[in-house]
Amino acid sequence: MRQPHYTEVSLPEFGFSGPEPMLSPALYLQRHAELLRRMADHKLDAMVIYGDREHVANISWATGYDPRFEEALYIVLPNRTPTLLAGNEGYPYAELAQGHFERVLWQQLSLMGQPRDKDKGLADLLKQAGLKSGMKIGLAGWKGFETEQGAFDSHWFETPHYLVEALRTFGEVTNAAQIFMHPVSGLRVINESAQLMRFEYASCLSSTAIRNFILGAKLGISEYQACRNLNLNGFPQSIHINMCSGPRAKYGLPSPSERIIDRGDPIVVGHGLMGSLNCRAGFMVESASELPVHISDYVEKLVAPYFSSAVAWYETIGIGVEGGAVYDAVMAHVGEPFFGIGLNPGHLIQLDEWVNSPIKRNSNMKFVSGMALQCDIIPATGTDYFMSNIEDGIALADADLRVELQHNYPDAWARIEARRHFMTSILGIRLKPEVLPFSNMAAWLPPFWLAPHKAMVMR
Repeated sequence: MRQPHYTEVSLPEFGFSGPEPMLSPALYLQRHAELLRRMADHKLDAMVIYGDREHVANISWATGYDPRFEEALYIVLPNRTPTLLAGNEGYPYAELAQGHFERVLWQQLSLMGQPRDKDKGLADLLKQAGLKSGMKIGLAGWKGFETEQGAFDSHWFETPHYLVEALRTFGEVTNAAQIFMHPVSGLRVINESAQLMRFEYASCLSSTAIRNFILGAKLGISEYQACRNLNLNGFPQSIHINMCSGPRAKYGLPSPSERIIDRGDPIVVGHGLMGSLNCRAGFMVESASELPVHISDYVEKLVAPYFSSAVAWYETIGIGVEGGAVYDAVMAHVGEPFFGIGLNPGHLIQLDEWVNSPIKRNSNMKFVSGMALQCDIIPATGTDYFMSNIEDGIALADADLRVELQHNYPDAWARIEARRHFMTSILGIRLKPEVLPFSNMAAWLPPFWLAPHKAMVMR
């Protein structure tokens, strides 16, 4: 029977190269046609997508436009050009988007105190975009109300009150977020090859940043100074950098501070870009002998079973596998209360860090080709043992998609194959052929960051 071991591991340089994968206008036309088909399936006469800086994914998927300082509205009807409503600053910026739509200025989307001299009423703009009385309208924001059993309330809205009320003057309004975000059939859940390769590019950047942070970790510098090792290049982020050490580290999410990193500190760092997130956690020591005596079995008690759970995640996931099977495989190793697993052990990732998740107890939802997924098992022990962490992304690709990726993106494909070799031959993780690792850390787990040459393997 295979067991986890803590041993010498040489992490290869997987690298990345250009050109940066971009999404074409033709792809956005294809997405528009698919959106119209989904609208017809749901008997919707119109679709309105709301977006803002924090909730950019649905509107950006459809348009290529990502709101920066303002909100935006995107209005889609059959047999006419879609309309994008943007504010003072978003209106000119939207000209760069690759989607096909008519830009319309609505100054009420602008920041407070900015000019409203060209303002028009929302009702008139909605009519101009094609809305008429008696329509059935889908409104997509960024989520909806759902029960533990997964029942979705189509009449619960998280979008602005003014928008819901304005649309109701034209007819029945329903929450249409599931059209984009359903954990199996959502439009943003099954990705095109070009989108997947843009995610792989993002993952090269984000995982290399975390890798550089760990390999450059040292004592006596501030958290801010340590974050310089991330060496960021400006690719759009999906989350704030979460990096903290010492007493705050148990919370996972805080931003860095001027705190000086000291020997023995628990430490965590995470970096997310649109399409990718990577995170690791450990201790600022060289070996377990530097830990307090009562947690000197950190590797045996927490890290080893945690690594086993991650191995089970990677070895179980695959096309046609049910989400409940992945959940059971993971929880067989970390299901005890000590591990404090409170969230789904893995989820779908896209332009937003968390789209939805088919990975839950008793889930019969099956994984399909084109999904991008995050291994994200978080043991929040709430004790001095702190936590351990592997957060890396993969894609699932059937044989036809793998051939397409290999042919059209040979550099990325070479990186994927090198990561698969590292995971299977060095780390001892048995991957199905459809599992494509995107991370330049690829399940690498060093528990002690002053000794990053040693990590976990399965033998």
